[in-house]
Amino acid sequence: MTIDEYAKWVAGTAKPGASRNERLLFQVLALLGEAGEAADNVKNLIRDGSLDEDYLRYELGDLLYYWTCLCCELGETPADMLARSRANVETRIAERAAGLRK
Repeated sequence: MTIDEYAKWVAGTAKPGASRNERLLFQVLALLGEAGEAADNVKNLIRDGSLDEDYLRYELGDLLYYWTCLCCELGETPADMLARSRANVETRIAERAAGLRK
């Protein structure tokens, strides 16, 4: 499955009836909540020396789902968002290498 095929599936799971603002707010809060759960799992590695990698994979899947929901809501394909992200990171790396950025 490609990321854009996944996005087509995700778009079909949207909650009908909610306003765009409600969908955006819900999706961003859900994304942050899932990121918090992933971070808490990794925190346990520092605190206890243990990491539940299966649970971390599970949470990464949830993060991907809500990130994809946001892409769809913004009318972007995930592939286009990833390409834009790559270009931005490559620009920062080049600027850092040229001494233009810390």
